[in-house]
Amino acid sequence: MTPTVSKIIWFCFMVGWAVLRQRPGHNSRRTPVSYSGRDIRERLLMAASFTGLGIIPSVYVFTHFPRFADYPFMPALTYLGIAVDVACLWLFYRTHHDLGKNWSVSLDLRERHTLVTSGVYAHVRHPMYSAFWLMALAQALLLPNWIAGLSGFVGFGTLFFGRVGREEEMMMQGFGEEYRTYMARTARVVPWLY
Repeated sequence: MTPTVSKIIWFCFMVGWAVLRQRPGHNSRRTPVSYSGRDIRERLLMAASFTGLGIIPSVYVFTHFPRFADYPFMPALTYLGIAVDVACLWLFYRTHHDLGKNWSVSLDLRERHTLVTSGVYAHVRHPMYSAFWLMALAQALLLPNWIAGLSGFVGFGTLFFGRVGREEEMMMQGFGEEYRTYMARTARVVPWLY
C-alpha cells in the first residue's frame, strides 16, 4: 500500500458515489417540486460541501498540492478508510432506495411527497447526512494531508450545520405532527443517539 494507491482508492470511491447518484437524480428531476428552499444560502452551503468533499481533495489527488500539509502515510489508515467508504456507499445506496422519488439534492418537497420512516429511516432521520459524514471520515483516512484530508469535515460540516435545522423545519411544515412524532422516536444522524 502506498500514498498513490490510497489516492486512487479515494478517487474510485468518488466515481462510485457519482454513479450511484445518477439514477436517483434522474428520477427525482422527473417528479415536480411543490416547495423549494433553494435560495442563495442553500447554494453557498452546497458549494462549501462540494469544495471540501470534491474540489480540495481532487486538487490534492491530481497535483499533490498542498504538499507542505502532508503527514506520514500509514497503510492501516487506508484499510480503515476503505471499510468506512464501503459503509458510506452502502448507506447512500440504501438511502436513495428507501427515499425513491422523494429524494432531492436540496431542500425540496416533491408533489405527492411522502414521509419515509422505514428502512434506514426507521433508525435515523437523516441517513444521507450520516453517509456524508462517513465520506468525510474516509477522505481523512485515505488522504494523508492535513488540508485535503480534513477539508471534507469542514465543507460538509458547514452544509450540515447550516441546513439540517431548516430541513427539519420544512418537514414539520410539510408533515406536521406526523414528522414531530417521527422526530421523537429517531436520532438525527447517529442511530440510538438522540
